Amino acid sequence: MTDKDSITHVPAGFQRLPEGLGFTDNLQPIYRLVEGDGASFGIIVGAHHCNTMGMCHGGALMTLADITAATGANLAHGVIAGSPTVHLNIDFISGARQGEWLHAVAEQVTAKRRFGFCSGGIYNGERTIARFSGTVYFPEHDARRAGAEAGDGVILPTENE
Repeated sequence: MTDKDSITHVPAGFQRLPEGLGFTDNLQPIYRLVEGDGASFGIIVGAHHCNTMGMCHGGALMTLADITAATGANLAHGVIAGSPTVHLNIDFISGARQGEWLHAVAEQVTAKRRFGFCSGGIYNGERTIARFSGTVYFPEHDARRAGAEAGDGVILPTENE
């Protein structure tokens, strides 16, 4: 893939997440697409996502992977609640420049009684930026705020909050 093939816009179907989601706000603006039991999150790499070389920082990529893995596991588990990550592994394969669209996809997901396992990738079009795998813990309690809606670990506030 050449630079001229790089995707620099938010694809149809992605919806912007609201602000006020704690650490996730470091990725703002961040977008989400949930279809059935599949989850994707994406960002257009901004200056605040970049390192001093003008490339998307590994910490931003890990945060994107973490949110995606937790969402994928929660959707497979069928209980939408806060699920802390207990392990996250990422392999950085290619760099992403400021202005490029990145989307993370939960691709292989397994949910057990107390743990969820997810692997996936972060892409710009057909170019693989990173591969990740994560394990999340499903708590025995409902870790949502009262009245919260679907999330990932990304708990969305209701209109009353």
